Amino acid sequence: MITGIHGTRRTRIRRTAAVAVTSGALLAGGALTAVPAQAVTTPSIVAKGGYLMNSATGATLYNKKMDTPLSTGSTTKVMTAKVVLAQSNLNLSKKVTIQKAYSDYVVKYNASQAHLIVGDKVTVGQLLYGLMLPSGCDAAYALADTYGSGSSRDARVKNFIGKMNSAAKSLGLKNTHFDSFDGIGQGNNYSTPRDLTKIASSAMKNSTFRTIVKTKSYTAKTVTKSGGTRTMGTWTNTNGLLSSYSGTIGVKTGSGPEAKYCLVFAATRKGKTVIGTVLASSSIPQRESDAKKLLSYGFTKLG
Repeated sequence: MITGIHGTRRTRIRRTAAVAVTSGALLAGGALTAVPAQAVTTPSIVAKGGYLMNSATGATLYNKKMDTPLSTGSTTKVMTAKVVLAQSNLNLSKKVTIQKAYSDYVVKYNASQAHLIVGDKVTVGQLLYGLMLPSGCDAAYALADTYGSGSSRDARVKNFIGKMNSAAKSLGLKNTHFDSFDGIGQGNNYSTPRDLTKIASSAMKNSTFRTIVKTKSYTAKTVTKSGGTRTMGTWTNTNGLLSSYSGTIGVKTGSGPEAKYCLVFAATRKGKTVIGTVLASSSIPQRESDAKKLLSYGFTKLG
């Protein structure tokens, strides 16, 4: 009888142990199955192309047709600014006299403008704000005319665009070409989500560029043709993410009949920076929504 009792106790102990092991296995299994539930879901965006990378390492975090050439609209101006800021002995206080040709140009193409006034003397620094915040094609023209080489305006502009293409080549970009200084191309102005992101990442290494593209609004005081001082209207940054997505530090919007709605963007959170591009989205709100999805996805992946 005693043996039988011990045998029964052993059986109970074994059963208890088995239940404990099974429970432990279930708990462990629960912990394991929780991982996929926490996995980051790759976002779906409306834009035809998109790209996101870790700014610190250059590692790709997201891509959708990242190497497909598309029209870039005014995101072209990221390269315009980069070329200007790369000029040797650049003087941001240098004054540029606004020409009628710049005004006529924006009227002809019904282009976005900084509303520069003919005859005013505007500093290069101010022109860069006019270029990047309200996306002034008149400011872009003034900068290209100032920093291109040649005996005529057309020659100087052509030379400046050549500098833009040389800069793209120096970055190792294979799918980018510029035929304009502002994105109003002649059918041969294109880049890709990955290439544009690389251009912006390179431009963001310049402190002046970083300061400009994270500025929400800016008011310039210019010298008039008669020598007086004029306070220009306030230039507001067209990048809505600066006001709607915490941590946004830039970069540039773009739009056009062919380009649709584009956005090159960057943000920093918890000491980590991600930078990316969406091209050919369907509207201004949608390009911002696409960008926010990619930014949040990137930060979640980086932890």
